Amino acid sequence: MCELLGMSANVPTDICFSFTGLMRRGGHTGPHRDGWGVAFYEGRGCRLFQDPRPSVDSEIARLLLRYSIKSCNVICHIRRATHGRVALENTHPFQRELWGRPWVFAHNGKLRRVKRWPLSEYYRPVGTTDSEHAFCWLLGRLRERFSGPPRRRETLWRYLAELARELHVLGSFNMLMSDGRVLYAFCSTHLAWLTRCTPFGEARLLDAELTVDFAKVTTPDDVVTVIATRPLTSNETWTTMPPGSLVVFDGGFPFEVRGNGRILPLPLRHPSLLSDRPYPGLRPS
Repeated sequence: MCELLGMSANVPTDICFSFTGLMRRGGHTGPHRDGWGVAFYEGRGCRLFQDPRPSVDSEIARLLLRYSIKSCNVICHIRRATHGRVALENTHPFQRELWGRPWVFAHNGKLRRVKRWPLSEYYRPVGTTDSEHAFCWLLGRLRERFSGPPRRRETLWRYLAELARELHVLGSFNMLMSDGRVLYAFCSTHLAWLTRCTPFGEARLLDAELTVDFAKVTTPDDVVTVIATRPLTSNETWTTMPPGSLVVFDGGFPFEVRGNGRILPLPLRHPSLLSDRPYPGLRPS
């Protein structure tokens, strides 16, 4: 199947280190040779790069490693095709407009019979994947339920968790999605995350001979969370998401949306770090 990579940060940050590891899984250390894509949010806009070629052989991927794009929310995907032919229109991430903002979506897994689910008149697939159909269904349901962004963002988070769990019943629904404000991660089978914050240290990639000392390239106020299908580094502790869980990452800070509707901030590394790291704009509910 495919692999996902996301980043949520409180300051614009480049994803070159993690993308280097993911790129090598796209045809060198992994079998995901059927295309790749990455989306970077910049303000209200979104830069979307896609290529149906393996990422390890892609000149566009090499360009992105040389041209450091900084963003607070990034979504990447490398594909191993199971539904739909290898083609640009079937390459993740997918993008659509909702409430005047570009929404981006990438999926790993198989959703049995999802194409039987009816779609709204506003969102139709361009390609033939079950993933794009699920994305169109999600946005259609959101548009049907809310005429604009809910006044309380927790209302949106809870409803998205309900919709994601409906799709989860159909099979494997590992998903990253964003509107540029926050990054949503739903785990069906495999998804993990880690947060880098002060005190920063070294990180070593699993798939490439590359080590970065983040203490030399960050400030003490930086908070950067990386989400991936499988851990990308060998010397850091990753948090595995339980199946059926939705975590919302806001400026690098993780919030879990429980099945009962409660929204809880998750510890970054250990509870002592939370005392001087107030969570932005949300109280546990």
